[in-house]
Amino acid sequence: QVQLVESGGGLVQPGGSLRLSCVVSRSAFSIYTAGWYRQPPGKQRELVAIITSHGITNYGDSVKGRFTISRDSAKNTVSLQMSSVEPDDAAVYYCYAKNQMTYDIYWGRGTQVTVSS
Repeated sequence: QVQLVESGGGLVQPGGSLRLSCVVSRSAFSIYTAGWYRQPPGKQRELVAIITSHGITNYGDSVKGRFTISRDSAKNTVSLQMSSVEPDDAAVYYCYAKNQMTYDIYWGRGTQVTVSS
């Protein structure tokens, strides 16, 4: 079983920055696409950013140019650097991992990001 453990959520002011990290408990992390989705209150879960094992990234339109995703395969970690945070970025952020061989998908429990001055 693959476990994903998020950290780094919390309160951030509009215009501020925050960094989320997720550790994937799998030694074969290199075969996983990993990333982040979010679910704002009362809305559906949506793509934030994902990164493949080859470093190919895909961002949701609303975060392009503001958020940056990265991965450290040595540490089985995927991180999301959030900058120029906006009130609409408030949501529960979920870490995501997809096995590129089997297409199995795994989710973290989520970490709350609150945007307020």
